[in-house]
Amino acid sequence: MRKLSGKTYWLVGASEGLGRALALKLSKAGCTLVLSGRNRESLEALAETLPGEVRCVPCDVADKASVVAAAQEVGEIDGLVFLAGVYWPFSARDWDADQAEAMFDVNLTGAARVLGQVVPGMVARGAGHIVITGSLSGYRGLPGSIGYSSSKAGLMHLAESMHADLRGSGVDVQLANPGFIRTRLTDKNDFTMPFLMEPEQAADEMLTLMRSQKFQRAFPRLFSLMFRGANFLPDWAYYRVFGAR
Repeated sequence: MRKLSGKTYWLVGASEGLGRALALKLSKAGCTLVLSGRNRESLEALAETLPGEVRCVPCDVADKASVVAAAQEVGEIDGLVFLAGVYWPFSARDWDADQAEAMFDVNLTGAARVLGQVVPGMVARGAGHIVITGSLSGYRGLPGSIGYSSSKAGLMHLAESMHADLRGSGVDVQLANPGFIRTRLTDKNDFTMPFLMEPEQAADEMLTLMRSQKFQRAFPRLFSLMFRGANFLPDWAYYRVFGAR
């Protein structure tokens, strides 16, 4: 079981939803936290509710200069949790170029920007803990999810490659793949969301993963089996179920 108490974690995307809920649980677990997001006021409001030591370092992951400056201010850390993300649901038939580009730029390239400032130092020290937030939607292409599912699939692949490369280096990589979480992002959906979790429930799952030695955790478990199992379906069967009608 991984010891979290006394460790310093940088949470990128901490001001709302899952990030906010996880910040509270990590703070109660005895972690020193560095909170990042675009809105300083939201970060400071969250910091006031946390029982442990905390710093706020605003950061826009879509802006390389902002990421570099934030990483320099944050300094040496024991762990990084990447939670930043944006989401707009739309079909390829209604392609929104700006929104599609923004989802890739924040969800995937934004992670690469942050990791590029953190991973080399951890490797040089031979110690570190990186947690990346993917999604059940990243296991296979879904209708009405141009941009989001693809960016999350890339992020999950990135985590898998890092895990392969960093085994035995002292730098641990973990991947959390949640389903639907009640946030301002999922409020945009106009369809029924099975197994919808509250942010606190999802944060408990994240904390369980972080304390373990496992590489990944997909949740809710029953819902995740459907997405993971879909990888074994032949194309004709998969798209008959999930393709546009």
